[in-house]
Amino acid sequence: MTAPEMIPFPDLPYTRPDMDALKAAFSKAEQQFEAAHSAAEQLTIIDEVQKLKSHYQTMSTLASIRHSIDTRDSFYDGENTFFDEAGPLYIEMTNSFNKKLLASPLRKELEKELGTHIFAMTEMDMKVFDPSIMEDLAEENKLTSSYDKLIASAQIDFDGEKRTLSQLTPFMENKDRMVRKQAAEAYYGFFAEHEAEFDSIYDNLVKVRTRIAKKLGYKNFVQLGYDRLSRTDYNAEMSAAYRSQIYREIVPIAVSLLKRQTKRLGLERMYYYDEALKYTTGNAVPHGDPDWILANAKKMYAELSPETDEFFTFMTSYNMLDVLSKKGKAGGGYCTTIPDYKAPFIFANFNKTQHDVEVMTHEAGHAFQAYQSRNARLLEYVWPTYEACEIHSMSMEFFTWPWMNLFFEEQTDKFRFTHLSGALLFLPYGVTVDEFQHWVYEHPEASPTERKAAWRTIEKKYLPERDYGDNDFLNRGGYWMRQGHIFNTPFYYIDYTLAQVCALQFWAKSLVDRKTAWADYLRLCKAGGKDSFLRLVALANLKNPFEDGCIASVVPACTEWLNSIDDAAL
Repeated sequence: MTAPEMIPFPDLPYTRPDMDALKAAFSKAEQQFEAAHSAAEQLTIIDEVQKLKSHYQTMSTLASIRHSIDTRDSFYDGENTFFDEAGPLYIEMTNSFNKKLLASPLRKELEKELGTHIFAMTEMDMKVFDPSIMEDLAEENKLTSSYDKLIASAQIDFDGEKRTLSQLTPFMENKDRMVRKQAAEAYYGFFAEHEAEFDSIYDNLVKVRTRIAKKLGYKNFVQLGYDRLSRTDYNAEMSAAYRSQIYREIVPIAVSLLKRQTKRLGLERMYYYDEALKYTTGNAVPHGDPDWILANAKKMYAELSPETDEFFTFMTSYNMLDVLSKKGKAGGGYCTTIPDYKAPFIFANFNKTQHDVEVMTHEAGHAFQAYQSRNARLLEYVWPTYEACEIHSMSMEFFTWPWMNLFFEEQTDKFRFTHLSGALLFLPYGVTVDEFQHWVYEHPEASPTERKAAWRTIEKKYLPERDYGDNDFLNRGGYWMRQGHIFNTPFYYIDYTLAQVCALQFWAKSLVDRKTAWADYLRLCKAGGKDSFLRLVALANLKNPFEDGCIASVVPACTEWLNSIDDAAL
């Protein structure tokens, strides 16, 4: 596909897709595909279908990005609603064509040109969709949108101003313990105040997802959740064994790191509102505003490699980043691509904490990979499945370590210690989210109260040091409501932990042989989504995280580095 002339993001034209015309075009392509006499003819039609899909996805993505930049914008709010409703129709069209693709008598010849992975993923897509669930999918989309809008609606009175949840973060890292406590209470107070709404949204999501699973012939939503994520080479049992590795190898390290932090902070007991502050001297913070951060990022990527230089110059030249936190903006950060323009886009909420640099390098890792594989013949091969995607982002955070002095100057060791210890501390939390979701969808009849109790039980297992003090909402198990993935992308969250284990392998390798580590990483990025997770892991010369002993293999490098730092002096 030839990309249209590149122009800056704010100027990219948007028009709502004509779904009737799109349906007619798909129907015509199906007929031509079935009538084709050679693989070459079928490949030409596949290329035409790719153009149809690219244009629809471009408009859907533009609407989604612009809606998330300002959820109060009534036009893009309306367009977002349109795509919530049109999405299942689009899936029905693509699936109808895909049935013909899978049934092609020329499939072996097509596989020679396109690879086998597209067929494996397409077969998975067939399993997870049926016209009978169209209304259920539209309801699911509306419920996830309502969660996002509820989060974005937060206007919390704090320190003389109304603030978003993201804008409360710096106060939760304040050196004054009372400010931290008040900020944390204000933050979680929003969830407690809207507890019934969050419970209702999630309860309805569990019900509709379970209903969809039953209609598709699944026992419950668990396997459907895996199949939706195109997990072709691992299952729930392997995930359970992997969580056991985290419990055995990482939880003791996390406990010791939290004890070091408690000592550093001079506390007898650390409460939940203390966890965000890592040092009495304050956390490492970037020494400049967002424009300064981006200018230094440009220098960093120019020096890292020729490929990163070209990529980041493209991103900044065409305004493919929106990083300022502002009223009405959706929370969190993400990277997506605008297919017609073969352009990645980075969305973030900078809040004057070290997270600004972490989220920039993280999302830039996603964007860099998408930029490397942007010319893939199939849209399905631009991105791999989620857990493989997260390897690119989390590894980029570590590959940029040598340039962190540009952002943190004299606080660079402080940043690195926080970043590495944070990666390890994250793993138990990540599998808490995963185990909770398995419990939820294995017990779809559970009440909201029972769900919160289950969260608290699992949380105590993996995060034994966490103490919520006198916060009733959190003690009852409400913490998970802040985790959007639980609402929007069920079973996604373990992907971050699998990728973190891979990223730690890249980091450990880069300490010994940076050139080889980067070559392995670049090969992985260029491969995009041409293969499954575990095959991509092998392509990058990484150990399989599910294999017993993999996690134990990265522990020595991590503990050795952390023990080499006198964190009490930071």
